[in-house]
Amino acid sequence: MSTDSSDLFGALFDAPLANRTVPVLVPMPAPKPYSYSVPEGVAVEPGSVVQVPLGPRQVIGVVWDGGEDGVDPKKLRPISHVFDCPPLTREMRDFIDWVAAYTLSPPGLVARMALRAPNAFEPEPMVEGLKFVGGEPERMTPARARVLDTASDGLSWTRSGLAHAAGVSTSVVDGLIALGIFETIFLPPPPVVAMPDPEFAAARLEGSQKEAAAEIVSDVRKGEFSVSLIDGVTGSGKTEVYFEAIAETLKRGKQVLILLPEIALTASFMERFQDRFGAKPAEWHSDLAPRMREKVWRQAVTGEVRVVAGARSALFLPFEDLGLIIVDEEHDPAYKQEDRVFYNARDMAVVRGRIGDFPVILVSATPSVESQVNGQSGRYSTVHLPTRFGDAALPDLHLIDMRRHAPERGGFLSPVLIRAIGKTVEKREQALLFLNRRGYAPLTLCRVCGHRFQCPQCSSWLVEHRFRKQLQCHQCGHAERTPEACPECGTLDHLVACGPGVERIAEEVERHFPEARTIVLSSDIMGGVKRLRLELEAIAKGEADIVIGTQLVAKGHNFPLMTLVGIVDADLGLANGDPRAAERTFQLLSQVTGRAGRTGLKSHGLLQTYQPQHPVMQAIVSGDSDAFYEREISERERAILPPFGRLASIIVSAETRHDAENHARGMRNAAPQVSGISVLGPAEAPLALVRGRHRFRLLVHGRRNSDMQGFLRAMLSQSPKERGSVQVQLDIDPQSFL
Repeated sequence: MSTDSSDLFGALFDAPLANRTVPVLVPMPAPKPYSYSVPEGVAVEPGSVVQVPLGPRQVIGVVWDGGEDGVDPKKLRPISHVFDCPPLTREMRDFIDWVAAYTLSPPGLVARMALRAPNAFEPEPMVEGLKFVGGEPERMTPARARVLDTASDGLSWTRSGLAHAAGVSTSVVDGLIALGIFETIFLPPPPVVAMPDPEFAAARLEGSQKEAAAEIVSDVRKGEFSVSLIDGVTGSGKTEVYFEAIAETLKRGKQVLILLPEIALTASFMERFQDRFGAKPAEWHSDLAPRMREKVWRQAVTGEVRVVAGARSALFLPFEDLGLIIVDEEHDPAYKQEDRVFYNARDMAVVRGRIGDFPVILVSATPSVESQVNGQSGRYSTVHLPTRFGDAALPDLHLIDMRRHAPERGGFLSPVLIRAIGKTVEKREQALLFLNRRGYAPLTLCRVCGHRFQCPQCSSWLVEHRFRKQLQCHQCGHAERTPEACPECGTLDHLVACGPGVERIAEEVERHFPEARTIVLSSDIMGGVKRLRLELEAIAKGEADIVIGTQLVAKGHNFPLMTLVGIVDADLGLANGDPRAAERTFQLLSQVTGRAGRTGLKSHGLLQTYQPQHPVMQAIVSGDSDAFYEREISERERAILPPFGRLASIIVSAETRHDAENHARGMRNAAPQVSGISVLGPAEAPLALVRGRHRFRLLVHGRRNSDMQGFLRAMLSQSPKERGSVQVQLDIDPQSFL
């Protein structure tokens, strides 16, 4: 905002109470804030969280930056309530405006992500507590004596806390309260986590780790915006290095945000953090109980919580004084949100650091091509950790040419891989089999009439889940019981599963190794996140011999006894037209094979492939990641693809194919003629039908310096209005091309 507009807004809030109007941003898809009057005697400022009338409803909003709109306050509806909560900081408001402008999203929908805990806007209620006032009961018992001894330090206690500390039941405490030995007082609500101590446990760093930590800490001490990329092989101690940056930030009195791609599954990370700092960070993710979400939100905005570890949505927590953001596994596709507001949390973390003028650290064993290019160009400072911590060595990687070592009829595991699994189990070590495909089989058909089971609402096959006896669509969630007869021709017992999923691999493993303890890890496993966490702990403790999993197993887990990793279908990610297919396959397979040998045991990785000469396969087994990145960057530059060009995806959907296609063509015709920007399409999306809606796609391609947002604004302003069932989704910097 310019100085003039800031002065104008300051004058606005110093104006006589009876004449004041303020802009309020409400959490709905409106293009700008609405004006409201401020009741006499009510104090607000930019960032104040308020409740305002909107039509017949009362909604939450934020007083926004802006000036008088010339409307008579008497003609405006007044603010209903001002919440007793710290206002959103100027940096947070600027960040919301920036994200809205970049993603071409209504600013109210972006602000909504910062206000996702409405019950946290008022202070937490005080907690009833007890204080020892002196005296002794006439009848002293050992239990009462323990309570009095515990409470004699003069501290205040909660009723249950005192009983627990003294090792007695609450009825003993109640009896002493009745005798007047304790008085009731009110205590502030307890923090969700203890205060982390940067000096709690000295870091044990070696060689390149010490150098990397010194460089990162130096950037933090400057207290200004910078971006560092920690690029280290799996098991090189990247986490311990950025822990030192966290320690330095805490010493400076600032808050820290750690973004993780799968926070609900990373209990081991929380334990490592506690070992270093003496307390766990506060968590923020979709599986958090609503009451805990409210506490974390409130204590982040008041500064009581110093460190938050969260999923991508944690980026919109309104911290009081944020001083560092860590983006772990920065390459992970989970950082991309593809709903309502489309954004990449990694890129927006860099923006939030620039607006707040504090450092951002990106971390990965397989950085994204975009981050690699930024490191090479000097935009980011790069810190490289080339070796594993301690004496641990990287696994020996080999390709299994499936054309020469084919599996037995009806199987999917090569004899070479089966022998390796057998030797591993004999040594009482663990083997991991990776296949990024859930369920039992991706397709079920009738071998008599050829009928294929397809989702009635989507253009995708139904996946068989044999454990649950269901056929399920992984796009919309539609599920139906697996039939015994073909619904087309009525033939019994002639349905055949085509291709493998993790459940089918588990069946094959149990046939070869009936005595081995086998665990299947998949995101749709019965029992949800709690069961997954328990099974990950069981694997880490050595309570499983063979683990079969999807991409969940690539998320930074540390399995001490894991010495063999087998990739069942290394070619799977290469079989589509995604321009990032090679990069993603390289990253995923590198991360998975990196689960082996992290504690120093001799380890191996075997990749089953029908394309052993593919550059991705050669780069993985040779360990020459530099050559892979050099080739991938060169191809991107030639094709003017990100980061050397810019992309935007437009998906037009409707209940009928005709409506979707016509609207998409109307948008294409409305595109302005601009040098350096072209529009491809419309064409039917690869997933042409999802949840009963027909989909057409336009792809906008421009050079790096193109004004993509300006082009799209002009295109949208001239496009036909959305009518009937037509919906338009806009995705700047798309990650998915389905």
